[in-house]
Amino acid sequence: MEKAEHLAKKLNHDFSNIKLLHAAITHRSSSEINNERLEFLGDSILNFVVAAELYGRFPKAHEGDLTRLRALLVRGETVAEVAREFGIGEYISLGIGERKSGGHQRTSILADALEAIIGAIYLDSNLEVCRSCILRWYDSRFNALLPGASQKDAKTRLQEYVQARHVPLPEYQVIQMGGDPHSPIFEVQCVFALLKGPFIGIANTRRKAEQNAADLALKALKDAR
Repeated sequence: MEKAEHLAKKLNHDFSNIKLLHAAITHRSSSEINNERLEFLGDSILNFVVAAELYGRFPKAHEGDLTRLRALLVRGETVAEVAREFGIGEYISLGIGERKSGGHQRTSILADALEAIIGAIYLDSNLEVCRSCILRWYDSRFNALLPGASQKDAKTRLQEYVQARHVPLPEYQVIQMGGDPHSPIFEVQCVFALLKGPFIGIANTRRKAEQNAADLALKALKDAR
């Protein structure tokens, strides 16, 4: 239970029944008592909370836009990104085979674990507490949404820009990593042939730092036109 108690602090939820969180981070390869049922519940809650938040945030958005935005936020890749921000992979209990094959970082396992955690928080408290957790975890992603606009991230847009001009793809490299093991800070540089760089992104995950560096590069390209 020690792992679950430590994770609970990172999630900022004080569990009355820590066994729920323990089950949420137990993969079916590890035990018959696992997170499959909690994942089923959490998946439904996540879809509802995201849909309700989008409906309230964007009163002029059409149904098609809302559906597309919801799909972006609840897809496995996005849910796994949120899980990685909490380092959930290091807490998941896996069977020997899954451990050897890198299951701690597999997108599907991470996404299922986070959805199971959502289900566990709901059962441990209520829907409003669960909703507050989800909105806190997704805050930056909600703030970045623009109904009717392309939702491609900065790295994808930069890559497409460079590919269209038939030059080598941007390269990303971690040049410095600080902070402590549970709250790291990544400094990543982005370099590519079209502009003199490097462009430096800083964030609490490598992916975010890469996105920030790509965003700076896109702004520089815009200014250079």
